[in-house]
Amino acid sequence: MKWNKFFNVLVFLIIISIFSVVMILPRFTKFHLPFSISKTTTAINLKHNKIKVKALQLKQYAIEHGYDTTYAFLIDMSVPSGYKRFFVYHFVADTIINSSLVAHGSCNTTYLEKVQFSNTNGCGCSAYGKYKIDYAYYGNYGKAYKLKGLESTNNKAFERNIVLHSYSCVPNEETYPSPICNSLGCPMVSVDFLNTLMVYIEDAKQPVLLWILDDFEL
Repeated sequence: MKWNKFFNVLVFLIIISIFSVVMILPRFTKFHLPFSISKTTTAINLKHNKIKVKALQLKQYAIEHGYDTTYAFLIDMSVPSGYKRFFVYHFVADTIINSSLVAHGSCNTTYLEKVQFSNTNGCGCSAYGKYKIDYAYYGNYGKAYKLKGLESTNNKAFERNIVLHSYSCVPNEETYPSPICNSLGCPMVSVDFLNTLMVYIEDAKQPVLLWILDDFEL
């Protein structure tokens, strides 16, 4: 008799336990456990994976042409300007170590929301291709770095005064769906982010490469 009573109590407790797990666990996992991956996270991972593929190509170029093999910068101009699309890649760690917003050229219009490319003098447009980050100087926007275009799509960058510089209109945080300001063809970043980039550039043993990607769709 006592055994039957104990058995009934045990069964009751087991049923209550199962019921609690079924009812409570989904709520707990929804807010606390990483069982599901959001669409945003998936998109970010996909973007980073594609940047990694391009970074491996850039690393091989750096090895073959005597550029820095620790750091490189990649800009994915297919991404809207309100998103972070300037990536700092660490070749040794094989990963993105920093990212930020970057403006593209207005092509001498009042405002250009989607990037257009040109290598023509005076066009005010961005130019895609690989760049050598050359010497630093102080100009209208403070400290900046001259850029030397390494391909036929951007080989007039130096004479066009296309430089890596900062400007106060570029924020530190993402603004999407709102776009950010335009430049006159320069990869223009926030003041804080340029200060960060200075560390990578000046820490490098060889000139750092910057690659502005043209049709790099997500």
